[in-house]
Amino acid sequence: MLDSLITRLNDPHLIISILLAVAASATVLTVAMPLLQTDTLGKRMKAVAVERDKIRSRERERLAKSNKAGLRHEPKAYMKQVVDQFSLSKWLGTDKAKAQLAQAGYRGAQAEIGFLFFRLLTPCIFTVLATLFAFAGHLHYPAIIRLAGCVFAAYVGIKAPEIFLKNSISKRQTSMRRAFPDALDLLLICVESGMSIEHAFRRVSMEIGSQSAALAEELTLTMAELSFLPDRRSAYENLGFRTGLDSVRQIVTVLIQAERYGTPLGTALRVVSQESRDNRLMEAEKKAAALPPKLTVPMILFFLPVLFAVILTPAIIQIMAITK
Repeated sequence: MLDSLITRLNDPHLIISILLAVAASATVLTVAMPLLQTDTLGKRMKAVAVERDKIRSRERERLAKSNKAGLRHEPKAYMKQVVDQFSLSKWLGTDKAKAQLAQAGYRGAQAEIGFLFFRLLTPCIFTVLATLFAFAGHLHYPAIIRLAGCVFAAYVGIKAPEIFLKNSISKRQTSMRRAFPDALDLLLICVESGMSIEHAFRRVSMEIGSQSAALAEELTLTMAELSFLPDRRSAYENLGFRTGLDSVRQIVTVLIQAERYGTPLGTALRVVSQESRDNRLMEAEKKAAALPPKLTVPMILFFLPVLFAVILTPAIIQIMAITK
């Protein structure tokens, strides 16, 4: 039986038949493989679209809750009526004021209408109060001085809303500036762990809210804009515009370049994070170096008199005791 098997294997016709069968099977597999492969790219794109729709719906719900909590309000009827009646948006509203309102965290139609309303009302109130105090009171000053006081009060009333807005911007930027290096480190950790930039912004906004509510709010709005706006670059630029911080503009530039050229985002974020830490350390050293000149006047006014009193009082008491 073994001899017959060896004889069959040595048959050239059998070997040719086996080779032809293998070639035919390989040809069929080569032609059929593209037809048998599943469309993984289509499934991945569909999954991304579904996930984006989920993020969009979730952020809409969050923004709706935020609107109820105080991000946006409907303008009050009497304020809107006064603003529309006197057309305050034409001669009191400016692009700079709108930008300052956004940087101060006041958004929506209510913020703009309220600013225009108080920009008209505050000078009137200050002028009326100054006039009553100057002319109805018992001030023994010349009329020209009292009139100048009324004009100065009107000027202060005009500038009061702008001063309030600048103070709000300063406080908000200080809060974001202090918390931004920590937020940048958290963003770096999230990105290097494999999160997308939307999920990274969402996670960082949740963690940094206890340290700076303003920065958490801006990151949340940026995440929502990344889902809504057709151009992601606009969402990043809006973040830098609303905050008004150079450090945030720097990270915005990094994100835009990474989005456009496909550069590694983790490496760029690591460099920017280290620069932000160094800048904060330099600012602390600058403040520490400026302390001695600032403490000179308080020491002369408050510490030295007390020191002289402590040193000279026993000597004065002894001298008075000897003279007696």
